[in-house]
Amino acid sequence: MALPKRVRSFLQFILFTGVGVLILFLVYKSQNAAYIAECAKKGIPDEQCSLMEKLKTDFASVNYWWILTIIAAFIFSNILRAHRWLLLIKTLGTQGRLSNAFFTIMVGYFANMGLPRVGELVRAGLFAKYEKIGPEKVMGTIVVDRILDLLSLLFAIILAFILQGNVLYAFFQDRIGNSVFGQGWLYILIAVFFILMFSLYRFRRIIKQWSLYQKIHHLVEGFRDGLRSLRRVEKPWVLFLDTVLIWLMYYLMMFLCFYSFEPTAHLGGMAGLMVFVFGGLGVVFPSPGGMGTFHLMVITALAIYGIHGDDAFSFANIQYFSVQLLGCMLFGIIGLIALPLINKKAKPNVNEADHGTI
Repeated sequence: MALPKRVRSFLQFILFTGVGVLILFLVYKSQNAAYIAECAKKGIPDEQCSLMEKLKTDFASVNYWWILTIIAAFIFSNILRAHRWLLLIKTLGTQGRLSNAFFTIMVGYFANMGLPRVGELVRAGLFAKYEKIGPEKVMGTIVVDRILDLLSLLFAIILAFILQGNVLYAFFQDRIGNSVFGQGWLYILIAVFFILMFSLYRFRRIIKQWSLYQKIHHLVEGFRDGLRSLRRVEKPWVLFLDTVLIWLMYYLMMFLCFYSFEPTAHLGGMAGLMVFVFGGLGVVFPSPGGMGTFHLMVITALAIYGIHGDDAFSFANIQYFSVQLLGCMLFGIIGLIALPLINKKAKPNVNEADHGTI
């Protein structure tokens, strides 16, 4: 017997939120233990050494003028995202308003904080409602929008490995090189990779019958169809420029946060790129806004550049709450209020709407 949709949604919310909170708790617990151990070396009693108290002190010491620049980059990135989305919407033979695109994106982010990935459905439904477009068509443009983000993230990962691969290799060599695998851990991983590839090729006929393979194949086909649809965009160079600027703003949201917190203020652009990539991978995990996984990945990346775990934990929370609370939550609520107000008077003909007006 299938569960009602509302029950399934509630259970998914509990599951994903629980996983995010659990990971965040485990990260806090490990960092708190390390912080107490560091205090013990300095002769500071345990009762005077609390990571939570340090976190409060660090938040109080933040330069909030830099946080305002992060919020400005956040807003600008999503105006650009809304503009890029309208270029995709235009391939459907219709046009939309920039205000509706922007605020439905904000509401979608807000929804993702409750239940991961539901934000895309909320975004599509709201935009379809206010622009009088079929929701399934709008959803198709959001799929293409996400494909562009995936390609951008992959490019950022490749760029980080090209520019900072030696730093990353030295870090993991130092951490893993002395483990049970000894100095040959990298060769073991390479051997496992080739064995896996050979096994996939050898048993490909059996694997093709698996339901998991069918789902992945369907996903790849959708990815390919999404890329093909980009050929219908009237101004592909504008779409490309929007994409570059969107991800430049994302990078700046991480890099500028370095300056808001004294222990990270000395880090440079390359460190910003690495932390940005690690944090982006953390957000990909389906927990509310990347809760827990974002913190874990950012702390790992900052360790590469010698930032202590307690300071890295504070930085991860400063950046996370700046974007999630001041960005996604605040503007999501504003979007819920603004959308009905700016759409009080229905447009007589959406095809005659002014593209990009706000």
